[in-house]
Amino acid sequence: MNTKISVSTLSADFSTMGETLKKLETCGTDMIHFDVMDGSFVGPITYGGQMVKNLRPLSKLPFDVHLMIEHPQTQIKFFADAGADIITVHYGACAKISESYLKDTLELIKSYGVKCGVAVNPDVPVENIFPVFGLADMVLLMTVFPGYGGQKFIPEVLDKIKKAREYALSIGKGDMDIEVDGGVCPENSAQIRKAGANVLVAGTSVLNSDNWAATISKLRQ
Repeated sequence: MNTKISVSTLSADFSTMGETLKKLETCGTDMIHFDVMDGSFVGPITYGGQMVKNLRPLSKLPFDVHLMIEHPQTQIKFFADAGADIITVHYGACAKISESYLKDTLELIKSYGVKCGVAVNPDVPVENIFPVFGLADMVLLMTVFPGYGGQKFIPEVLDKIKKAREYALSIGKGDMDIEVDGGVCPENSAQIRKAGANVLVAGTSVLNSDNWAATISKLRQ
C-alpha cells in the first residue's frame, strides 16, 4: 500500500496556519491532520470547527480531523460542515457514554458524507474496536498518550498495528487505512510501515525540521 503522510498542525504556529498549509502542499504532504482537544478528554485545548472552516479554502489536501474530545457526537456536524474529509473519534470517549455510542457516532459521521475513523490509546487493546472495523474507513493507533506534541514513540504499539492489519485482512478490508500518531519520525517510520500502518501522522519531526519536503520524503522510505 502507498504510504500517506498526514502532517499534524499541533506543532504549527497558529498565527500563520494558512501559510503553513500552502507550504505543506508543495512539500509532498498527503493530508493535513487537525488535533482537536477540549481540555477534558485531554488536558490542553486547541481549536474547533472554525479553524477548519477558515483553512478549508486554502488547501485542496484532505483534512484529517482527530477529535480528542468528550461527547464527540455534539461536534460532528460542525466539522463536517467545515470541510473535514475524515473525522476520527476515540474509543475511550465513546465507551464511557454507552455500548452503542461509538457505532452510532461513526454512522452519524457517514451520514454527512464524511469518512469515519476510530482511535485507541496505547493502553487500550486494539481488539476492543474490532466490532466496528467493518464500519470504519480508518483505524488510528496512538503511539503516544494524546495531548501534547513532541512525545517519544511507544514501540509496544507496533504489535497492535500488526494485529489491526491482520484483522482488516481477515474481514476483507486489507486496503483499510491504518494510521499511527505520536513520535513518528524518519528513524522509526520504516518499522511502523512494516508493521502494517500506511498513514503516518507527523508534526514535530516535519515542522521542526530544516527541510519539510526532505523529511516527508524520508518518512516514506
